[in-house]
Amino acid sequence: MAAASAARRSRRRARGSTRARMRARSAENWWWDRLAPRGSGFHLLQADSMLLVLPGLEPTRARAHRRIARRAARPSARTTAAAKPRTRPRPEPSEQGPDSGWGDRIPLEVLVHIFGLLVAADGPMPFLGRAARVCRRWHEATSHPALWHTVTLLPQLVGRSAKGNLKAEKKLLGSLEWLMPNRFSQLQRLTLIHWKSQVHPVLKLVSESCSQLTFLKLSDCHNVTADTLVMLAKACCQLHSLDLQHSMVESTAVVSFLEEAGPRMRKLWLTYSSQTTAILGALLGSCCPQLQVLEVLRLLNLMWLPKPCGRGVPQGPGFPSLEELCLAGSTCNFVSNEVLGRLLHCSPNLRLLDLRGCARITPAGLCDLPCQDLEQLYLGLYGMSDQLTLAKEGSPLLTQKWYHTLRELDFSGQGFSEKDLEQALAVFSGTPGGLHPVLCSLNLRGTRVTPNTVSSLISSCPGLLYLNLESCRCLPRGLKRAYRGLEEVQWCLEQLLTSPLSLS
Repeated sequence: MAAASAARRSRRRARGSTRARMRARSAENWWWDRLAPRGSGFHLLQADSMLLVLPGLEPTRARAHRRIARRAARPSARTTAAAKPRTRPRPEPSEQGPDSGWGDRIPLEVLVHIFGLLVAADGPMPFLGRAARVCRRWHEATSHPALWHTVTLLPQLVGRSAKGNLKAEKKLLGSLEWLMPNRFSQLQRLTLIHWKSQVHPVLKLVSESCSQLTFLKLSDCHNVTADTLVMLAKACCQLHSLDLQHSMVESTAVVSFLEEAGPRMRKLWLTYSSQTTAILGALLGSCCPQLQVLEVLRLLNLMWLPKPCGRGVPQGPGFPSLEELCLAGSTCNFVSNEVLGRLLHCSPNLRLLDLRGCARITPAGLCDLPCQDLEQLYLGLYGMSDQLTLAKEGSPLLTQKWYHTLRELDFSGQGFSEKDLEQALAVFSGTPGGLHPVLCSLNLRGTRVTPNTVSSLISSCPGLLYLNLESCRCLPRGLKRAYRGLEEVQWCLEQLLTSPLSLS
């Protein structure tokens, strides 16, 4: 019993000492909390009976608040510093930085010349509009009318919404009401693309402000009336080139325009439609005596059925200044020797003649043309040689007449015989005076040309850079392809000279 009571007493003393130690430690912690509250810069670490105080481990946010408090406590120093600003000595001229007014010292003529180089490469818009915002000097330079000679106007399309497109056209038209008299006074070349309803107001502004206009192109434009074109022809007395390809323009509007501006017209581009016959009929009259370029049927997917000329009807004056004529088509058309003669009977200056797909044209009909210096002749037939009876002879008539000026010749798909082609191409090897032919492109695809004829031609024409021998049935395998460049053409010559067919 005595032992048990002694044990209980010892346990009570131990519990009392533990409670005393805990109360002492709590008291110490309370004092440290009073001496080192949160954010004061001290952290407490306890290990058994040891207590460590480590300074500088407070959070960054606490230190930042403390710095702000210290700065707020010194307003007088800031006020004093603001009241007495320190003056810095002015730097010497050699120590100064780049002058902000360097653009004012560039002569206006130099700026206009520099801008003109950029405009010639990429067009006036949007560069001139952005450059005008740099400074007054640049604004003055971009306002020079000489920089606005060529302009393309394309309203921003808004999907397929007709209402949205009309809104875009009206917005651009509002800008043009200021641009036309202030920037386009010396406009010479104008292109309108994707204008559906506001073509007349735009061309009205052009007729009022752009008297020096010489070239007009309407691409994918609608609602072009006769009144619009006639108004433009009367106001722009220097207009001599008109491109109406891919636009919906009635034949009566074009004919009315040609009746007004025909005597000065030099270039005309048309897309064939059911009404083109009336336009060509007007051209065959005396409305465009100075026409140099006439391009029709460039889409290559339509047929032209010209009306036959009545007996005893005299031929018109033709086109004495015509230099290019394109009547190409991807399908068989009805252009004959008689039609071609009516068009070109008075065109001695013709340089380019594109008759691809015109299977009814014969070498005899071409030989009767008055042009003596033809440079480009395209007679290729594509995908129709099996359906028509083609001429077997007559090609020497063409090369004998134009061998001295022909640079590009296309006989693709023609039915000339081996002997006929040999005689035609042999003309290039017998040029008088030892001069080399100027021929640089020859298309013989699908013809009956022989290896000896090709090798003789390559040897006689050192400037030949393109030779098409695809599908030539008389040539050996491996050589029936197109050759581009001088090296490939010479390689073809080496292969032909060593082939068994050539040696035989």
